Amino acid sequence: MINFVSCTFTFMRYQKMIAKYYFFPSITLLILSGLIFMMSCKGSDRGNQEQPTRQELRETLLGANVMLIDAEDQEIKDFIDRHGWDMQETGSGLRYMIYREGQGERAEKDHIAVFHYSISLITGDLIYSSKEDGLKHFRVGQGGVESGLEEGILLLRVGDRARFIMPSHLAHGLPGDGVKIPQRATIIYDIELVDLQ
Repeated sequence: MINFVSCTFTFMRYQKMIAKYYFFPSITLLILSGLIFMMSCKGSDRGNQEQPTRQELRETLLGANVMLIDAEDQEIKDFIDRHGWDMQETGSGLRYMIYREGQGERAEKDHIAVFHYSISLITGDLIYSSKEDGLKHFRVGQGGVESGLEEGILLLRVGDRARFIMPSHLAHGLPGDGVKIPQRATIIYDIELVDLQ
C-alpha cells in the first residue's frame, strides 16, 4: 500500500512537470499516463522530494511518440490492405499510388502545380474537395502546403491521377488545421495534376 501511494504521488509530480513544459491534447495524455505511472513506480524508491529530470521526461515523451507513430503506421497499413491498394512508400512515410498515368511534363521545384483534389480522413470522411473549393495551386518548393503534398507532387506528371496517404507528421501534425482536420490526423489526397506553370 505504501509503495502504491508513493507511486501515485510521484506520478502526480511527473504529470505536473509535463504540463508545465509541454502541451499535449487529452488523447496523447491518456496514452502517456501508463508510461508515466510505470516511470513513477520505477523511481518511487528515490524518495518523495526528488523531481524527474528533464532527460527522464524527454525519454518518456520520446517513447510515447514512438508508440503513437507506430500505431498510426499500423492503421495506415491496415487501411491499405482493406482497400487492396498497391502503394509505394517513400523514406518519409508518404504512401502513394499513381492509378492513371498522364503524358505531360514532370513536376519540378518552382513550378506552379494546379490540380483537382479531394481530401479525406482515414475514417473515409470527405473533408475538402476541389468540387466545392475550386482548383488548388501552389509553387512547388515554397512551402505553404502539407510537406507530404510537396513531396507527392514531385512524383507526378501533368495528367497523372494519384492517391497520397500522409501520416500526421507529413500533413497537419499535432494541432490539425484548426478547421476540419483534427489533431494528429492521417489524411488521404486523391489528386489529378492538370497543369504546371
